[in-house]
Amino acid sequence: MNEKKFNDLTPEEAAVIENKGTERPFTGEYNDHYLSGTYKCRKCDASLYRSKDKFNSGCGWPAFDDEIEGAVKRVPDADGRRIEIVCNNCDGHLGHVFEGERLTEKNTRHCVNSLSLKFISDK
Repeated sequence: MNEKKFNDLTPEEAAVIENKGTERPFTGEYNDHYLSGTYKCRKCDASLYRSKDKFNSGCGWPAFDDEIEGAVKRVPDADGRRIEIVCNNCDGHLGHVFEGERLTEKNTRHCVNSLSLKFISDK
């Protein structure tokens, strides 16, 4: 049996990543975080986003207008109105993606829970 190994999660992290929860807006450690580096999946360490694609959307959660190619999967949300984004490696819940808001030239906003991410500095 080739079972994947994942990082241990706190109950709060598991509530978001495994049970598709949402952290409260403006409370996450990466909401106002703009250092140079890579954002990885907290559950499996897969690289998801680069800091150059992060922007201040004012929504209260980290926002990115692009993902690392092949890292993020889009699936219809259970509410039938939104598109959920999950880690393509472990299916961990990241947040939701929105298009057409005209907040950046790419016209896309990945609205991601800080609890789903961990940051690795370029330094």
